[in-house]
Amino acid sequence: MGLPLSHYFIYTGHNSYLTGNQLSSGCSEVPIAKALLDGVRVIELDLWPNAAKDDVEVLHGRTWTSPVELGRCLDAIKEHAFVSSPYPVILTLEDHLTPHLQAKVAKMIKETFGDTLHLSESETMTEFPSPEDLKGKIIVSTKPPKEYLQTKSNKEESQNGDTEEDSVWGEEIPDNKALMDVGREVSDQDTKRYVKEEEDMEKLAQVGVNMEYKRLIAISLTRRKHDMDEDLKVDPNKVSRMSLGETAYEKATTTHGAKIIKFTQKNLLRIFPRTTRITSSNYNPLMGWRYGAQMVAANMQGHGRKLWLTQGMFRANGGCGYVKKPNFLMNCDKMFDPRSNLPVKTMLKVTVYMGDGWRLDFHKTHFDKFSPPDFYARVGIAGVVADTRMEETKVIMDNWIPTWDHEFVFPLAIPELALLRVEVHESDNHQKDDFGGQTCFPVWELRTGIRSVRLCGRDGELMRSVKLLMRFEFT
Repeated sequence: MGLPLSHYFIYTGHNSYLTGNQLSSGCSEVPIAKALLDGVRVIELDLWPNAAKDDVEVLHGRTWTSPVELGRCLDAIKEHAFVSSPYPVILTLEDHLTPHLQAKVAKMIKETFGDTLHLSESETMTEFPSPEDLKGKIIVSTKPPKEYLQTKSNKEESQNGDTEEDSVWGEEIPDNKALMDVGREVSDQDTKRYVKEEEDMEKLAQVGVNMEYKRLIAISLTRRKHDMDEDLKVDPNKVSRMSLGETAYEKATTTHGAKIIKFTQKNLLRIFPRTTRITSSNYNPLMGWRYGAQMVAANMQGHGRKLWLTQGMFRANGGCGYVKKPNFLMNCDKMFDPRSNLPVKTMLKVTVYMGDGWRLDFHKTHFDKFSPPDFYARVGIAGVVADTRMEETKVIMDNWIPTWDHEFVFPLAIPELALLRVEVHESDNHQKDDFGGQTCFPVWELRTGIRSVRLCGRDGELMRSVKLLMRFEFT
């Protein structure tokens, strides 16, 4: 943990205060506290003036989300920041405030965090400090305030974010929680209006800046020039952080992949979900990690396979929220290309023997009304494109304790970026298969031998009794 921050993948949240969808859910300090307890190390707050323009609220601007007081959010961060991990919490602020309210925010932050607030000694750094250096510290990171609204993101966002690679995993599992709204349904018209207002908002510009507020910014966010060659230039005398929208980043990987890797060897790069992910869905985080992006921001409010990957990645390194990047992403002499034809380094053999626990955690008619369930397991790899695949066992009919005895073999070109994915489903010929549990693990930390593997629910929380008996071998 003694290397500069740029050497680590960092567990990053997006719109951390939201309780559900991006358009009409409530704002609260509760999801912030939960994220921190789960190990998230980057919390995002959007700061807006209240109706009277005399106080600060946290909400997703120009939407129907109900606000929460900034003080409650800051108190939640102070109380829960270092419960699950001693390593630094980075607080990213999206600021839409007048200098007067900036001064108020600066005072609140200093009074709330006190000595735990990390203040940089100078406006520029040639190298980031390490997580070890910043243990127990809270770091403010944002763009110089008057620049914020000019460059939040590109809006050439498509409606469909699924890729051919994602189809390997199967159709996404429905998440009723993510679709729950507060008092209204999200229609296509709502989405269009929301995106348009986001675009209109970006045309605004702030005037003036409070200096006390500016002094709080320990990690400055670089203003984009919207020229990728210029944006990705590495300044040998200064490190910085840049933010890119999901779609802009994905396009950049096809034209500037090597430059992104070089940029992230020294600087921080944050990727955030596209505007049209109204239901708090997520993109594939591996598209960020493959090129060294440290802050791959996830909507923690919704659930699904993409978020399970993020949760799986950050089970590594003791769940502290920081995972050291593979050495090949930090090699300046030979630039890594995740799209190239890569040779196989190792073979991972996974055996799924049996499963148990559903009979204890579910009512006897939960899966089938008139007979025991028909379970099957899906096992696969998420990683570089060459390693990504998903396979499944046969269906074991009418059995609460299925025995599969199925062996899978996965050739891995880049085990350092591979995640093992496991799901169990109940087969239903007449309707959609029922969900029976899931988990995800970093391959490079798998212990060999026969293991009892506990499964999680859709929300990533461990199920009380459900587990699989598995075996892992590397050859």
